[in-house]
Amino acid sequence: MKNVDRATGQRDGFQNKWGFILACIGSAVGMGNIWRFPILVTRYGGMTFLIPYLIFVVLIGSTGIIGEFAMGRVAQAGPMGAFGQCTQEKWGNKRIGEVIGWLPILGSMGLAIGYSVVLSWIFKYTFLAVTGGLARMGTDMNTIGETFGYTSIHNASWIVITLLVTLVIMALGVSGGIERANKFMMPALFFLFLVLGGYIFTIPGSQEGYKFIFSLRTEGLMDPEVWIFAFGQAFFSLSVAGNGSVIYGSYLSKEEDIPSSARRVALFDTLASLLAAFVIVPAIAASGMNIHEVEGGPGLMFIYLVNVINTMPSGRVVSVIFYVCVLFAGVSSVINMYEAPVAMLQERFGVKRFSSVIGALLFGCGAAIFVQPITSQWMDGISIYICPLGAFLAGVMFFWIAGKDYALKAVNQGARRPIGKWFYPLAKYGYCILAVTALVAGAILGGIG
Repeated sequence: MKNVDRATGQRDGFQNKWGFILACIGSAVGMGNIWRFPILVTRYGGMTFLIPYLIFVVLIGSTGIIGEFAMGRVAQAGPMGAFGQCTQEKWGNKRIGEVIGWLPILGSMGLAIGYSVVLSWIFKYTFLAVTGGLARMGTDMNTIGETFGYTSIHNASWIVITLLVTLVIMALGVSGGIERANKFMMPALFFLFLVLGGYIFTIPGSQEGYKFIFSLRTEGLMDPEVWIFAFGQAFFSLSVAGNGSVIYGSYLSKEEDIPSSARRVALFDTLASLLAAFVIVPAIAASGMNIHEVEGGPGLMFIYLVNVINTMPSGRVVSVIFYVCVLFAGVSSVINMYEAPVAMLQERFGVKRFSSVIGALLFGCGAAIFVQPITSQWMDGISIYICPLGAFLAGVMFFWIAGKDYALKAVNQGARRPIGKWFYPLAKYGYCILAVTALVAGAILGGIG
């Protein structure tokens, strides 16, 4: 059963190309852009990291993203339906693909559970920024750390707030909720980051941060570690995992140009990462803190940056703008993670959207309360193993099992001109090898993205 409106008989979907693109940008722009990318830029020497990173963004954006969008659109379904249609095309049996399609859905749900915890922290810090609670902490790292460490069962109220906000957006539907919310949040996020970047540029000492970003160590380009972590950052930032991009693609009109949309998503996701770097790295440099001693992850956002912002003139205003940006990035990402299981309940079991949203969110946020003490390990397990495996399975299903004719017809539908002959072999071999590399390297190194 398709995801349709019972009153009109029409499948819900995005109303126009930019609604779809902004929603996909929202799904891609998340915590990795903000708490990981800027640190990797400084750790590996600015342009030394950015050059391989951009190469991998182009490779993944021109293969994996296009494939997952097209896979969802041609099937008009999420991972289960899309995988099932691929095996139906090859063997006349959709059941095989539908069973395999459970894995990316479970991965999406697992990420949503962990992300609900992170988003609850963001809601809490946004509230503290607005009320002045963060400013009152000053630069006492112990006090700030204790505030962030308050993530036990007592944080349940912030998880409930996360649930309610997400529920309202998703219950309004794809066009009425997800598309409309991202049309506001994504432009606002980019505008506010530009405002922050312009302000930080005026702070004495910030110039050292720009030197980090634009530095180039040619010998670093020969270091395999630089390329591995640049690849990992690009791969996970672009959200290819066989779930979110597939389900959003299923809501896209058949008249839209998928290769063009994929390029825009990759471009704006990269711009968001660069904006975050141009805000965070110069800000840390201006504070006098040694940028090489600052670790990425939650500690950067919820401990180090509070200290940094509180040293600035107008620090309270800066903290409000910054955490609102982070909040928009978090909300837009978490609704994409919940959408795959929500759509599955609609398509597979015929559950109405509102009931599907309530069911998925109650389960996800309820689980998040108990996952809090192991959030880092939980997210690592999902991202290291299930996400790259989901991306690999989607690539195999679409490019290997469904086959060349099926894939090219799906990709070229609505395109202004047929995609080049380079696409299919690069996607079939290059992208699938990259997905396996993400899985293997992540397992060996304990995560690369």
